[in-house]
Formats: sequence, C-alpha cells, structure tokens
Amino acid sequence: MSAVETTEDVSDLFVIGGGINGCGIARDAAGRGLSVVLAEMDDLAQATSSSSTKLFHGGLRYLEYFEFRLVREALIERETLLRAMPHISWPMRFVLPYHPSMRFESDTPTSKLLGTVMPWMKGRRPAWLIRLGLFMYDHLGGRKILPGTRTLDLRRDPAGGPLDPKFETAYEYSDCWIEDSRLVVLNARDAEARGARIMTRTKVLHATREGDLWAIEVEDRDTGARRTHRARMLVNAGGPWVGKLLKGAIDVETREGVRLVRGSHIVTERLYDHDKCYFFQGTDGRIIFAIPYETDFTLIGTTDADHPDPSEPAVCTPEEQDYLCRFASRYFEREVTRDDIVWTYSGVRPLYDDGASSATAATRDYTLKVDAEGGAPVLNVFGGKITTYRRLAESAMEKIAPYFETTKGRWTAGVALPGGDFPVDGVEALIAGLEADYPFLDRRWARRLVRAYGTEARSILGKARSAQDLGRDFGATLTEAEVAWLVEKEYARSADDVLWRRSKLGLRLTGDQAAALEDWMQGERAARHG
Repeated sequence: MSAVETTEDVSDLFVIGGGINGCGIARDAAGRGLSVVLAEMDDLAQATSSSSTKLFHGGLRYLEYFEFRLVREALIERETLLRAMPHISWPMRFVLPYHPSMRFESDTPTSKLLGTVMPWMKGRRPAWLIRLGLFMYDHLGGRKILPGTRTLDLRRDPAGGPLDPKFETAYEYSDCWIEDSRLVVLNARDAEARGARIMTRTKVLHATREGDLWAIEVEDRDTGARRTHRARMLVNAGGPWVGKLLKGAIDVETREGVRLVRGSHIVTERLYDHDKCYFFQGTDGRIIFAIPYETDFTLIGTTDADHPDPSEPAVCTPEEQDYLCRFASRYFEREVTRDDIVWTYSGVRPLYDDGASSATAATRDYTLKVDAEGGAPVLNVFGGKITTYRRLAESAMEKIAPYFETTKGRWTAGVALPGGDFPVDGVEALIAGLEADYPFLDRRWARRLVRAYGTEARSILGKARSAQDLGRDFGATLTEAEVAWLVEKEYARSADDVLWRRSKLGLRLTGDQAAALEDWMQGERAARHG
C-alpha cells in the first residue's frame, strides 16, 4: 500500500475547521442532504470557539459603529438559538452603571458625530445616548422572550452592593449566556447524526484542484497516517488559520484578508453574590463584562489586541491581567488584583480585515467569498461572531447551493440540538426529575448535568442506583460513565478535552486528579485500539 491512502468516495463538501463556523456549516449542509466531511487539526473548539466571553448578544457597543444590520441579526438570533438549546444557553440580565462624570477616549462614528454636532459632549456618553442605544437594542430584533431595559436605583437595588457608592444609577438589559465549546460539539454531533463525517486531530496538508474536484491530503496527528479525500467543493472555515490556509495548503489567490485580534479573560474568585452581570465602560472607549461563572467564580473580559501569527499561542499576558483588574476596580468597591485570579484564557478572533484603525474598531461582521477560478470552487469564511453562527451557515449555504442539486432550503431555525428538546423554561423541571429518579444526586450535581446534557443526562446516568454504579470517581462529580459518554459521543480524547472544553471542571480538579484522568483515558484508548 502506498504511503498516502486515497478514499474512493467523493463528498460534496470538505470543511476545514472544527470551530463553530465549520461545524455550523457542516450541520446545515448535512441536513440539506449534502455529503460532508469535516477535518479539525486539534480538538473541536480548541481555539477561538472555546475562548469567547460565552454570550449570545446583539453587541450593544456595535451600535456606536452603526453596524445596525449585524446587531439586528444577532438580536433576532438570541431567541432563535435559545429555543434550540435551553440546556446550554439561558437569559441573563446585564447592569450598566452610569455616572455623569464619565469621560471616554473614543473615535467611534457616534462619538465623532456627537463631537461635531455638540462639541461640548466630546469624550462623553450622555445618559440620553445610552438610553437611546438601549431602546434600539430592545426593539431592533423583535424581542419576544427576553425582558426589556429598566432603570435601577443602585442605592436600593442589590446590584449596587458590590459597586463603588458613587454609582447611583444603572440601566439593566437582557442578553444570553452560551456554553461556547459545548455549542460546537453539539453542532458536530448533529451534523454526524445527519450523515456528516467528523474527523478530529486531522490536519489538512494540501488541497489541490483536479479539474472539477478537490484532492485534499490529510494527516492523522495521532498515528501519522496520511489519506487523500476528494470533494466537489472546499469550505475554508479555518478561523485564525483561514489566511494561512489560503496562502499555504490551498494556495488560492485572494485579495481578502483576515485581522487576528486576541481577546483575553480572567477568572477570579466570586466577587459578588447576586446572579446579574455587569457591563463596564472604560475611559479608553472599550467595555468589559463581569459575569457570574461556574457558580463560584467571576469571569472578566475581554481585551482587544492585534495578534499577527495564529501559530503563536494566545495567552493572557501579565499586562492584560493588570488592565482587566484596573478596569474592574474602577467600578467595584473592593479592588480586584491579580491575587484574585484563579485562571486566565485567551482566544484569537479571525475578523475580516476592513482596514479599521484599531483592533476594537474592526468589524465583527462576516464575509463569505467563493473562488471558482481554475476548477472546483472553494468558499472562504472570514470573520463572524458566535451569536450569528447559524445565520452565517445559512448564508454559506446560499453561496454553496448553486453548485449542487438540493431541494431543501433553510431548516435549522429552532431545531433542537442534542439534549435541547425541552421548553425554554423547563430546566428546573428537568433538574427536579433527575433528583427524584436518582436520589444519590445532590442539586448541584443534577444542575451541572442538565446544564451540560439536557435531556441526554438520563442516557449518561442509565440505570444507576448509586454513585458507585457510575464507575470511577475522578473528582468534582465527574464519573467514569460521564467520561465514557464524552469519549464515545463527543469526540473527547484527552483530559483537557473533558476538563476545559466539554466542561470547565478543570477549575475544580487538582493537578493529580487531572493527571489520573489523563492516564485512565489513554489506557482505555490503548485498550480499544490495542
């Protein structure tokens, strides 16, 4: 046999990239009857798609850049997505503190216009402007489920408790939380259930046009084995690597470019007791969020910094940690310091390069370009944000459809992802049902399982009548039965996959416990392939 094996089947689409855009496109295409193969060089959601601020949101600050189409699409999507995945997404209320003395260094279109028409307003976001923005935020997307904006008296509302007493007024509005890396995995699972082939730890080495087909050579990163796949169309959803793929593995000429922007976050011990989030405005014109996280922690982010090379690891630098601590400390009554930090993470956002002067100003909208010169077509995906991934996939299918005969149109709106087949307000009932049928579960354990797996939590628990029936206890309620599910159903191969992408239990397990989990998983894998 030759060193490179060639598959005999020809797929309709070969998708490069196992982030949210790649998996979303694969799911949509497979559901329309196209044959799909997806290759991800690492774990699903290993890069950008597990490093977001974990929000389905319209992007309130994008209104300052007049990105009304993007904001409207994202606002509409919040509720569409919430209905399809009520286990991994849920509504949250955001508190935006305001003080008349606030000043901002900002060069947004809104601030420039305000400074021209009302020069005495230079460097300010007056209360009427914030209220106008929130009015638009409430009404642009045809909101039906989420409650609207209200004004808070921070001297009386519990949301004022953790804040500097100088903040007496705030505006409270709605957005949604999303478990970002689980979103990616569930899209991949649904794509596979509809016929797609999902290959992780599989790197694309070369993609070459052979007439009206693509020949794509891939390498299994675990075994080193190489194989060539053939496809009628290529989808480059490489995220931060989309540009490098174009210039390297795919070698297609394009004038489109990608701007890589690093967003860093810190996770601290819990800074306050209530369940609301904060939207803080900075003197530099930027904003950050402070969000209740994994019950016992607070998530603070994000930064915006150019990150020229996707091969360079994205890390939250000491300078970024200090920046986020100083930013939050301007609002909280108690100072936030690096001693409060328990974990940091950073991701690289592959934004479409629109020539903006700063990373903050670069558009979060997406751009899709088909290149069919020289033979088989390739669709290149630039930019995007997690809230609009489903609409991006629909837009991608509009670009793909002319090359295939398919009668099925848009179908994903409101169609549940695995485990999400229950009402938006049905989480507490699911938790209570688990507690009743599995008395060994405490409420915290039951809630974690429902928030991760929804109705599929029962498939993991099976006929267990005690915790011992679930096999080995790896710590923090992670059992052998759950890990086996993640390996068999959700493509997990390492402890990091389980502890940082399928869950965030890495915040709770000790180093020794994580090492023991890795040893067990590799031992099980060797036994299966032995």
